[in-house]
Amino acid sequence: MTGSRVLALGHYQPARVLTNDDLAAMVDTDDEWIRTRVGIRTRRVAEPDETVDAMAANAAAKALANSGLAASDIDLVLVATCTAVDRSPNTAARVAARLGLTAPATMDVNVVCAGFTHALATADHALRAGAAANALVIGVEKFTDVVDWSDRSTCVLVGDGAGAAVVTTAAEPGIGPVVWGSVPEMGHAVRIEGTPSRFAQEGQSVYRWATTQLPPIARTVCERAGITPADLAGVVLHQANLRIIEPVARKLGAVNAVIATDVTESGNTSAASIPLALSKLVERGEIPPGAPVLLFGFGGNLSYAGQVIHCP
Repeated sequence: MTGSRVLALGHYQPARVLTNDDLAAMVDTDDEWIRTRVGIRTRRVAEPDETVDAMAANAAAKALANSGLAASDIDLVLVATCTAVDRSPNTAARVAARLGLTAPATMDVNVVCAGFTHALATADHALRAGAAANALVIGVEKFTDVVDWSDRSTCVLVGDGAGAAVVTTAAEPGIGPVVWGSVPEMGHAVRIEGTPSRFAQEGQSVYRWATTQLPPIARTVCERAGITPADLAGVVLHQANLRIIEPVARKLGAVNAVIATDVTESGNTSAASIPLALSKLVERGEIPPGAPVLLFGFGGNLSYAGQVIHCP
């Protein structure tokens, strides 16, 4: 059995920036209220013609260009999203068509905010089993399509964007074992349901679960990878809320790691948040190639998934 590694990354965000002051003109809120409670200053909002698959393809094209591989080398496309409008063709198939890929397997993965880390684990398993040689793994959301702009408790949180990784086979594994699971009886705490679909959550329940239950699971991810939290060069948690990221990172004990805080400028982009934040850190040179980085997604379904990767 071979291993796999992340070869390259890419990301895409819409040009339109929505500030806290912009939101204050729409709902009863203000910049101080938002920054104090969730730590977000700005977020990106896609235009009507910026579809989920278009954003995904833009991020994937950048990752593919950074990888040095050709489109014909990709034989698996996994897209993590919960905001795609159409059922068929799925988002992965539409991305493959946009990029001119040749006969890849194409699958969408809906695990909401933990979608990317679930999809990355699935790609790792497929490559280890010999079912594929090179995969595109994408997290993408147009979350502003499913938010109620009159609800200040949720509209201040969300943003749009995409992040992508090219994953390839490797003699030495560069993606550690996944630790994943869920709390099905609490799945109602984060919802996107109804017609039209709207995002709602029980914020305090999610906060308590994330800050108390997730740190020991994240430490288990490190143990499965054969390292300690102090060995980590980077920690990229789902960018849900700065007031969740900070205590979880502190309780983890990653004292030498760069902690991703892209939520402050991008908002909560659900399945896109981890690859988006990681791609930015790598692009800025904040984490050296080969260094261990913890990726840990959590949220909708009260699902979670994490793995330690070697930074590309």
